[in-house]
Amino acid sequence: MKIRIGYELIYECPQPTPMILSLSVHYSRVSDIIRPDHLIADPPVPITAYRDSFGNWCSRIVAPKGLLKLSTDALVNDTGLPDSIVPEARQTPVETLPDETLLFLLGSRYCETDRLSETAWRLFHTSPPGWARVQAICDFVHHHIAFGYEHACSTKTAWEVYRQKAGVCRDYAHLAITFCRCMNIPARYCTGYLGDIGMPPPYGPMDFAGWFEAYLDGNWYTFDARNNMPRIGRVLIARGRDAADVALSNTFGPNTLKQFKVFTDEVV
Repeated sequence: MKIRIGYELIYECPQPTPMILSLSVHYSRVSDIIRPDHLIADPPVPITAYRDSFGNWCSRIVAPKGLLKLSTDALVNDTGLPDSIVPEARQTPVETLPDETLLFLLGSRYCETDRLSETAWRLFHTSPPGWARVQAICDFVHHHIAFGYEHACSTKTAWEVYRQKAGVCRDYAHLAITFCRCMNIPARYCTGYLGDIGMPPPYGPMDFAGWFEAYLDGNWYTFDARNNMPRIGRVLIARGRDAADVALSNTFGPNTLKQFKVFTDEVV
């Protein structure tokens, strides 16, 4: 399967404004890229790049005063297979977890393990450890939260979404991640492209998606509390502790996002 992916973002800045952008396909999918997802700026500006501490590819620019359009139009290969389901995957005891996973057991900006630990153990202590426990967490979060873009808030944390029972995909991911960590399962946030391939209409407006990965039995597995079913055609952009680590853009000055368009479509 081939998937066309891309975006068109238009910012308006009242003055030259530095930006950090996390919009590039993750290095783990590099071998799948047919047409590169080069970042195109209009008007043209110098672009430099670096890898952050999580291995994500980040671009640095200074947006000029006025309008700036950022876009890409790429093509990637995909297996066309849905997310894996591995019900026999076991939970790894904390004392034998690899060192590099331990960071994803700890609280972070949007995932307050200290505030939700008691709730997590009350809700999930009777679930079988391992895959079944992560799935139980996804089932709960999927039914606990009402989805709606009107509920989007850049400062909303897992504790707040648990109490408010409403949010967008990142909120589902944050709450599920927090519950996993509280139950001693490493979990990390993912952002990327996820279209409606294999899904029946009607389709909602396209956006970047947020999901998570849980560490079980020596591997990181994809889970999606928002959709709560295996999906086809995920294209990863970045991973981190939570959305604060993988923001699509960090801007260091006043700006207005005038246009936001994302596309991800199967090419037939």
